[in-house]
Amino acid sequence: MKCFLQHSVFLILVFTSYIGFSQTINVCEDCSISSIKSAIKQAKNYDTIVIKKGTYKEYNIVIDKPLTIIGKNYPVIDGELKGEVITIISNNVTVDGLFVINVGTSYTEDYAAIRVRRSKHFVIKNIVLEKLFFGIYIEKSSYGKIYHNKIIGDAIEEYNSGNGIQLWYSNHIEIEHNYVEHVRDGIYLEFSDDCLIKNNVSAENLRYGLHFMFSNDDVYQDNTFENNGAGVAVMFSKKIKMLNNIFKENWGTASYGMLLKEINDAEIIGNTFEENTIGINIEGSNRITYKNNNFTNNGWAIKVRGACYANRFLENNFLYNSFDISYNSKVNDNVFDKNYWSNYTGYDLDKNGVGDIPYRPVKLFSYIVNRTPETIILLRSLFIDLIDFSEKVSPVFTPDNLMDNNPLIKKITW
Repeated sequence: MKCFLQHSVFLILVFTSYIGFSQTINVCEDCSISSIKSAIKQAKNYDTIVIKKGTYKEYNIVIDKPLTIIGKNYPVIDGELKGEVITIISNNVTVDGLFVINVGTSYTEDYAAIRVRRSKHFVIKNIVLEKLFFGIYIEKSSYGKIYHNKIIGDAIEEYNSGNGIQLWYSNHIEIEHNYVEHVRDGIYLEFSDDCLIKNNVSAENLRYGLHFMFSNDDVYQDNTFENNGAGVAVMFSKKIKMLNNIFKENWGTASYGMLLKEINDAEIIGNTFEENTIGINIEGSNRITYKNNNFTNNGWAIKVRGACYANRFLENNFLYNSFDISYNSKVNDNVFDKNYWSNYTGYDLDKNGVGDIPYRPVKLFSYIVNRTPETIILLRSLFIDLIDFSEKVSPVFTPDNLMDNNPLIKKITW
């Protein structure tokens, strides 16, 4: 016990000595140290490097010790298109207040403006990135924070562009208050668990505003995904919480607010899906709770493409969508209950706020359009109203048990 105490005291003394003797190194054109690489080389563990306003033409800057690097008045780090600009390979690194431009492009290496490799307890904040390939790339790292960054790419084609913020085999990462536009995927996670993605805006990206692959137990909430190539894709993952996000104006022949593929045991609560070609496109996804969401003015609010079981659609608003629900199977194992449907024409004689007759949200015409897309030109015709009515009276092509037995009379407010 005495030996253990002595060892603990020794570690505390070592740590406090680092903090007590840490120094600040200034970098500027007229300073004794004029390059970032030289400052890092001369710095001791836990020193602070202050980079003053100016342009620094450097790339392959490697941060290999615990440091705090702060830019004053957003100094420009110009990689001159030669390669990666900043690489962090140490624990306990903070990078704050830089303007990084001209990341190199490569078809064999994923050059990034800032890469974190095999590190813990890092902070990347208040960074502006432009003229980039990949923006912030987190690789096999954990317990990091990515805050208040602005990432603006100039991507034109997917094959020669990178992602704004990318996580690969990285866990316990917080991504908050970032703005990402004009890259391939705004935010991309692969094999990354227990991450929080909150209060970000991801817009005008070529492919997805947010893209999950093989990542579990993550939360994304209070984000806005607008006018992306295909909205958000959540694929081959489980226990994802998707809360209070806005999916807006993701239009295109193969576009949607959200794609779910092979997703299990998730929560989709409090989101807004507005003016998307498809609000949510679902395939092979089970045991998901959809609750308190607004689906407004979408082409299709929800498209269920098959192999989706034990899902619950509860207390959602379906407002003025061309089609509320599209189904390509006669088998239904999902529950629709206490939703508001703007197309519901039933009555409420007992005035309890619940319609007295069930509502069938799947129209025969949506079934026809799934099989023959060209028939969409008949959408507003009287003929379509007649065939939808006949299917409602006697279901033949749509699941006869797919109905909301308690359709609400008034729009739900939260």
